[in-house]
Amino acid sequence: MPRKPPARPADPSDPPATDWDQVLSAFGPDPHPAPPSASPPAAPAGPLVAARAALERLSTWVPIRSLARRHRRRIIEHLLAMEPRDRYLRFGYSASDEQIHKYALSIDFARDEVLGIFNRRLKLVALAHLAYGQPLPGDPTRTMAEFGVSVLPESRGRGLGGRLFQTAALHARNRGIDTLFIHALSENRPMLRIATAAGAIVERDGSESAAYLRLPPDTFGSQVEQALDRHLGELDFQFKRQAQVLSDFVDSVGEIKAQIDASGRSSKE
Repeated sequence: MPRKPPARPADPSDPPATDWDQVLSAFGPDPHPAPPSASPPAAPAGPLVAARAALERLSTWVPIRSLARRHRRRIIEHLLAMEPRDRYLRFGYSASDEQIHKYALSIDFARDEVLGIFNRRLKLVALAHLAYGQPLPGDPTRTMAEFGVSVLPESRGRGLGGRLFQTAALHARNRGIDTLFIHALSENRPMLRIATAAGAIVERDGSESAAYLRLPPDTFGSQVEQALDRHLGELDFQFKRQAQVLSDFVDSVGEIKAQIDASGRSSKE
């Protein structure tokens, strides 16, 4: 598994970023190519840029909830629902049900952070694991956090993996982590695209790749943003739970009514 930090500064002899797509082409055509888009004009620096970025983030907001030990069963159910190919890309090997159970039970919620996205039926459709406290290779004075993500097939194509990556980067930044690390198979196009879109430096070592994203220091604004996201994510989850309770109650009332009607008809007959 590659663990070398990116060179600083970049060597002028390094291949351009566009060569990465040529490397990935060895694994076949991209099943979900990114649509072409024109480069936006450079925006003026200042508070207006930050406000515009905040409004854009708000318009595409996705409720993300921090998970705890009590959610371990939901985490296991989510991972077991993954298809064999998805398990291979997520873990780097064809994980069996037993291996997935061991992985889920080994998560240290006191140290690491687990983020999830639930649908309206409270099914965990996207999951991210942020492992903290790992020293940066070559520089033990700096620490990094390793990011891993999985999204169920029915919820793909909505940018959930990218949103989880952004949230994980924000949380790591606010905990004083200066580097976000991703270890993935070189054929895991979606994961590597998420990393490169965020500005990470990707290093390929045969069938495996490593991505390093340098994080800025935390600010008052980043702390407020995390607190707000956490609060809204919890409100969204509680709202969905209450809606599900109400839906289950209505369904149970309908079943009881149907049984009473059936009993009445049987008595008349």
